[in-house]
Amino acid sequence: MRIGVVGATGYAGLEILRLCASHPDLEVAIATGETNAGKKVAEFAPALAGLYPTLTFSRTSDVLEAVLDVVFLALPHGHSQALVPTMLERGVQVVDLGADFRLKSASDYVDWYGEKHQAAQLLALSVYGLVERHRNELPGAKLIAVPGCYPTASSIALGPFLDRALVANQGIVVNALSGVSGAGRATSDRLHFSRLAGNAEAYGLLTHRHTIEIQQEIGGEVLFTPHLVPTSRGMLVTAYARVTSAMFGTSDAMKVLRETYADDPCVVVSDEPPTMKDPVGSNLCFVSARVDQRTGWLVAMSSLDNLIKGAAGQAIQAWNVSTDRDEILGLPMSGVTP
Repeated sequence: MRIGVVGATGYAGLEILRLCASHPDLEVAIATGETNAGKKVAEFAPALAGLYPTLTFSRTSDVLEAVLDVVFLALPHGHSQALVPTMLERGVQVVDLGADFRLKSASDYVDWYGEKHQAAQLLALSVYGLVERHRNELPGAKLIAVPGCYPTASSIALGPFLDRALVANQGIVVNALSGVSGAGRATSDRLHFSRLAGNAEAYGLLTHRHTIEIQQEIGGEVLFTPHLVPTSRGMLVTAYARVTSAMFGTSDAMKVLRETYADDPCVVVSDEPPTMKDPVGSNLCFVSARVDQRTGWLVAMSSLDNLIKGAAGQAIQAWNVSTDRDEILGLPMSGVTP
């Protein structure tokens, strides 16, 4: 399959390039990076020199003329909308790592992103690319909307309990820690080493855009608070929801997780609380749960690599399923330790 990677100079785009080199059915025909057009990938990202010694970044517009089977879009919000209609008209499958086609209501883009959607007619066509929850919808999908990293970790942890009405669908609290690569390559004052090192910071209070995505996916009202921590990769979510039965305990919660994910190779159900580091370097998501019967709260926990299962690896996993391939084909299934 000839593929294009648009936005290949960003962290998620570079991760797509890295993972594609290990996929037997994906051949990178074009990689775009607007401000680095003409520069070799190996010069821009020396870590990829052994994989792409001659590949050169192209301009974004060049992808519209390239002969491709599938295009992976790793662009900031709002930029995919200008490309997707043309790519679909040309018969190119689209896997969008951005937020442009994740939400089903066009009005939610106005409310949470502050702008009108320019291709709202395609929202109904897109398939949410969280394999563990939308596996049956993905085969044959022409437009895959890859979930955000926070919604992925939150939905995998909480979804099984909301689906079974084992917890209330209101008053859900999600606290999450993320490595700085989740903020992308753009610099800002809060990403300077002198501010970041030895620090931790909540951000996006009450208005983070992933809130609506989490709510849409799990069908519940969520108070979401993300935190930036001084590590390059990784994500750890701790979520809280009220149980609906006083008889529901920790062993029951763990049984729900094990049954739900028994056939999902990328989800590891752990007796111990997951750590941020365990999944780093892999396409795995670790989950666990506790029920505090004293207070009536479920504590659901998950961890993942925000650039792999939270972005590039998830995109390839969803594409694999959409084309009837083994879902873990070309994906790293073990973390890096130590």
